[in-house]
Amino acid sequence: MTARETGLPGPLAGKVAILTGAGSSLGKSHALYLAAQGARVVVNDVAFSAAGAAVDAIVEAGGEAIAATGSVTDEQAVAQMVTDAITAWGAIDILVNNAGVLRDKSFAKMALEDFRHVLDVHLMGAAICTKAVWEPMRANSGGRIVFTTSSSGLWGNFGQSNYGAAKMALVGLMQTLSIEGTKHDIRVNCLAPTAATQMTEGIWSEEDLADLSPSLVSPGLLPLVIEDAPTRAILCAGAGHFARAEIMLTPGVFLGFEDDPGEALQSKWTAVGALEGAVVPENAMAQSRRELASKRARTV
Repeated sequence: MTARETGLPGPLAGKVAILTGAGSSLGKSHALYLAAQGARVVVNDVAFSAAGAAVDAIVEAGGEAIAATGSVTDEQAVAQMVTDAITAWGAIDILVNNAGVLRDKSFAKMALEDFRHVLDVHLMGAAICTKAVWEPMRANSGGRIVFTTSSSGLWGNFGQSNYGAAKMALVGLMQTLSIEGTKHDIRVNCLAPTAATQMTEGIWSEEDLADLSPSLVSPGLLPLVIEDAPTRAILCAGAGHFARAEIMLTPGVFLGFEDDPGEALQSKWTAVGALEGAVVPENAMAQSRRELASKRARTV
């Protein structure tokens, strides 16, 4: 990631950041925060007035920003957004995939159209935007990408099968892209926010909503997009509290020589799930390597 002159000093001085769904609520908070840290910001939103208002707020605070109107599911609009950013400022250093929608209903009552629409915006929209910046970041020998996941995807939430599926899929996308991006210093992480937004109206009490200001989430972006950012991290943030979530693999139990492995598994279910000695695998091959090693240790 190369430094370029910018209007505001800060740890992100000279960096160029694209934020999707950034015209209001959490996305706008993200845009204002990154601009305050020195980044030049592309504010994307489906509503031109919302994107323009966010740009005006950044400029009034002394930062630099441009608006990009269009849905993240519109490949042509996304491509134009990236082209405009590179034309204006020379490169793309940061992408924060924040755009999203809700269509909550229990799975029994949910139309497949609503299921598909939520996946299109959250998952395909993020994939389209990430694909559009991937080659520019490779050419620039660096980049930072953040996917917005959710506790609804990590642990589930009633009435959000579509949203939860999309949000967990983004974790899987992050896991693979972080591996593929290593050679080019493209670091990919996830942010799981809890914030008062249009999507949480009616879910939290007024007291809770007051404590869940988006401005208390946005600082979580900074360690995920700076020069020495991690990769493959899932950061949970809300009400000023920050924590890491991990997808772990327990040591497990070898049952391959049992007369009925399924019956044996049932009887040893607690041991299979014991967390002591659990690890965070480096990649998908870690599971198969452990399984093969477990079997071969018993056949030597």
